[in-house]
Amino acid sequence: MQAITREPVKAPLVTEPLGFFGSLQAARSNLLGILPQISVTQPMVSGKTGLRWHMVMDPPSIRRMLLEKVDAYPKSVVTKNLLRPAIGESMFVAEGAHWRWQRRAAAPAFSHRNIKNLAPIMTRSAEAAADRIGAGGGKRAVNVHEEMVRATFEVISDVTLSGDSQFDQGAMHKAIDNYIDAAGRVSLFDMLGMPGWVPRPGRVLTGNAVKRMKSFADDAIAKRQAVGPRDVPDLLDLLLAGEDPETQRSMRSAELRDNLLTFIVAGHETTALTLAWALYLCAYDPDVQEAAAAQAREVLGDRPATADDVANLPLIRAIVDEALRLYPPAGLISRTALEADELCGREIKPGDSVMIPIYALHRNQLLWADPDRFDPGRFADGVPVDRYAYLPFGDGPRICIGAGFAVQEAVIILATLLARFRFSEVAGREPKPVMIITLRPEGGVWLMAEPR
Repeated sequence: MQAITREPVKAPLVTEPLGFFGSLQAARSNLLGILPQISVTQPMVSGKTGLRWHMVMDPPSIRRMLLEKVDAYPKSVVTKNLLRPAIGESMFVAEGAHWRWQRRAAAPAFSHRNIKNLAPIMTRSAEAAADRIGAGGGKRAVNVHEEMVRATFEVISDVTLSGDSQFDQGAMHKAIDNYIDAAGRVSLFDMLGMPGWVPRPGRVLTGNAVKRMKSFADDAIAKRQAVGPRDVPDLLDLLLAGEDPETQRSMRSAELRDNLLTFIVAGHETTALTLAWALYLCAYDPDVQEAAAAQAREVLGDRPATADDVANLPLIRAIVDEALRLYPPAGLISRTALEADELCGREIKPGDSVMIPIYALHRNQLLWADPDRFDPGRFADGVPVDRYAYLPFGDGPRICIGAGFAVQEAVIILATLLARFRFSEVAGREPKPVMIITLRPEGGVWLMAEPR
């Protein structure tokens, strides 16, 4: 194979100050557009654009924020304003004691045993995706992002609602997309630090989408409460049965709905993005793809992957990890400081916006060698990785509760597809990394898929 002389696609970072309205415009079209170029060469960057802000790329300081002083750095007001209309006070948004009891109540649903029990659904979805991609035979162009969204939405629908035939997957997914596209964009009011009760025009216009999402979830919960749990419990059954071991409190209907919506939205979107970017990277680097395909075929033969195969597919897992490094679904997380502090020798004042730009952290030259290069070897067994230099799922007590679920699903689907198809790039159709709430490939990820 000829040596690759170009880098995989990346977002252009800012080299000149944008000013207030320039920052607002950039944030509304692509949040990565507010990241300064120096964020990949420095441990911390600070400034003022309406509000005082800091971007932190220093692992010890990030550890302080996410682990040591987590209550002093709650999710930012902007984050809550963006998400609360759709997912209420679910554990993704809630703080303090209200977050803790929900997390304790839901934790058993995401135990290793329960995640493994849900793997057959992932296997079926992987096989269905392979059948769709291979339909008609021969080599053809496929938008793998679209296919992965469909595959992971099938999984999350089945694991949350047991494939309820009355659940309208298409309508639910359209409502989610409408909300993210309109309400997920930062507004002028957010930039000015105005309180959440002040209506944001974009979010007002998505009221019907939010109502539809909540109606779908409410109906599903009511039906399940009426008929009782399934013989093999799904995620909704586990949440209904969940109880905080410290307070014996269980979730009421509204809390169940908000958390169910959180899992449906986050549980398919992030994994679909990871898979789409992973397939793009495999097409970009045919040598890595062939090595991964050989490993998958050796382990799987002609069958789809299962949970028992995941441990035997280290290169597939490393590709997933490297895709999460280069294109983290949550490319930026934001906190609001509640008290005075010091990070990297700089003063943090109460009310300051303190961001961890995961995208810049994962490409920071102080932390990674040749950081823009695709190299799954970074995640080979025995290679040390600074825990707070790599945060695709966050960390500390608020680490993503579904991280194990997402990784298992991604490995199962990616291994199944690489064993069956050879993917190559489509000339002139490079994806563009654009972040609204999540880091999506604008225009999709178009690849040529050829049966092996």
